[in-house]
Amino acid sequence: MEFIPIIVLVVLVLLVLAKNIVVVRQSRAYVIERLGAFHDVWGVGIHFKLPFIERVAKAVSLKEQIADFPPQPVITKDNVTIQIDTVLFFQITDPKLYAYGVEHPMPAIENLTATTLRNIIGELELDQSLTSRDIINAKMRAILDEATDPWGIKVNRVELKNILPPKEIQDAMERQMKAERERRESILQAEGKKQSQILVAEGERQALILQAEAAKEAKLLEAEAEAEAVLKIQRAQAEAIRLLNEAAPTEGIIKLKSLEAFAAAADGKATKIIIPSEIQSIAGLAEGLRTVAASGEPQA
Repeated sequence: MEFIPIIVLVVLVLLVLAKNIVVVRQSRAYVIERLGAFHDVWGVGIHFKLPFIERVAKAVSLKEQIADFPPQPVITKDNVTIQIDTVLFFQITDPKLYAYGVEHPMPAIENLTATTLRNIIGELELDQSLTSRDIINAKMRAILDEATDPWGIKVNRVELKNILPPKEIQDAMERQMKAERERRESILQAEGKKQSQILVAEGERQALILQAEAAKEAKLLEAEAEAEAVLKIQRAQAEAIRLLNEAAPTEGIIKLKSLEAFAAAADGKATKIIIPSEIQSIAGLAEGLRTVAASGEPQA
């Protein structure tokens, strides 16, 4: 029984020691105070905290954080009140300054952001405020980063999420945008109609060209056919003359051939034919021979 108090004491000591073993995880840091004063900043790993002497004053996240502030009323240089909501991307770089630099860091950053935004927008007119977001973002980031540096905070980026002008200005802008859309649609329709007319005219021109080409081709083929026919006739006549020359025809045969030619001519549409005297005598002789042959009488 006398060992029971010792065992209880040992168990209590072990429990106290186990409770004061601190494990710091990745991307976090602990600010440690000893007897109420800053002592150290613990990084990733296992640490032992002295019981009743040291304590974790603040656990700080080292990750990049996002602060989305509600819309703030801001007056432009031309006295127009607009609503702007801002998104801030920041990161804690010095846990000690963050723990002891300012009492409430997030409300302090929000108020500083609103003040900076009013100062910048107050130097710009409405049109500039609506079209100069990148410039406003860059100015705000530089000012806020410098102002929050004593608090152990680094401002990485500032974004103006929405810029809302007054209702009447929004209505006017919507009307202007609608008119611009209608104007662009009219231009597109006119351009489409123009292109359609150009295509129709081009098609008609191509059709006329094709018709002219076809007529030209037909005339060329007709002329070639006529030339070919004339050439064939001339060749046939030349061949006939050649054969006639090779046969060495007598004067009588030539006159008979002439008679045949006149006979062929007589079969045409001519109403009067003048026959030379030489051919007339040959014609009479030929008629006499046909008569004798028909009667069967011997020739003298």
